[in-house]
Amino acid sequence: MKSLLLTSLALFTFFFSHLAIADYDRNKAVPVEKVLFGTVISARNISQEELIEDKNSGWKTFGGALIGGVIGNQFGGGSGQTVATVLGAVIGGRIANNNSQGQTVVVRLVELMIEVDCADRQCQQYMVIQDYDQQMVFHNQDAVRMVYLTNGNVRIDKQF
Repeated sequence: MKSLLLTSLALFTFFFSHLAIADYDRNKAVPVEKVLFGTVISARNISQEELIEDKNSGWKTFGGALIGGVIGNQFGGGSGQTVATVLGAVIGGRIANNNSQGQTVVVRLVELMIEVDCADRQCQQYMVIQDYDQQMVFHNQDAVRMVYLTNGNVRIDKQF
């Protein structure tokens, strides 16, 4: 049971981490719609919790109730044995259900408020939330670029 849960968690983490990485790969050219340059006004690290649901929780609850009923059937006699069987099934199902509620995964994100460089017109501000990258930590007054990809996604990178 634990190995199945750990395998599911590892697969979800791999799948989700692949989605959280930049929308372009290293050494691969992708079309860009536009690029805006600006300055970070505020940067805040945030986290988001996601619940990974166990798809087999119904079967686990049924299995727990079945095992609990078999164990409960070993005790008592007559109507006492019936009560013990039912009680064992209820307790077994409850324990199995509580152990298969799912796992919580914390996803690290960064919230950026960016003021776009402007010349003669009024400056605009944009709020962007993207995955946290420990190789690119943002601070106030950092010069950044907003890369608009043709698939509709936006990525913020530091100007170097």
